[in-house]
Amino acid sequence: MSLPPPFTAETARQKVKKAQDLWNTRDPVTVSKAYTPDSIWRNRSSFIQGHEAIVELLTKKWNREKSYRLRKELFAFTDNKIAVQFWYEYQDSEDGMKWKRCYGLEDWTFAEDGRMRKRQMSGNDIGLSEEQRWFKEGVSVEDVDITEAHW
Repeated sequence: MSLPPPFTAETARQKVKKAQDLWNTRDPVTVSKAYTPDSIWRNRSSFIQGHEAIVELLTKKWNREKSYRLRKELFAFTDNKIAVQFWYEYQDSEDGMKWKRCYGLEDWTFAEDGRMRKRQMSGNDIGLSEEQRWFKEGVSVEDVDITEAHW
C-alpha cells in the first residue's frame, strides 16, 4: 500500500481503494504488511499493537465473519491522515450464519513510507434479511449505490 503522504484528494482516494481491495483478500498476514511493525489499533473495544496482534485479531475476525465483503469510501484527509467510512457484510458464524452489515468510520495516520502507523475503527452491526443485502455474489461492491438510505 505505498502512496506515501502528503496526500492529495486523488492519492487519498487511491489509498482507500487499495485498503478496500487488500482487506477483501481476507489474508491477515498480507493485510498486516500494510501497517508499520509497531502500528497501534483500536478496533471496536480492542486495543492492540504490532503485526502479530494484527494477524491474531484479523484471523479471529475472518474465522467468525464468513462471506465478508467490504466497501470503503474517503471521508476526509490531511497531509498524513485519512478518515474513511465503510460498510461490510458477513455471515456471523457465532450467530447461526445470519447475515449482518457493519457501518463504521476509521481514522488512519500514516508513516513517511506510506504504511499505516495508527488505525482507529468504530462500527455497529445490524442484522439483515437476504433481501436487504447489498454485496451479493456477482455484484461488485463498487456497483452498489450506497447513497440511498435503504437500511
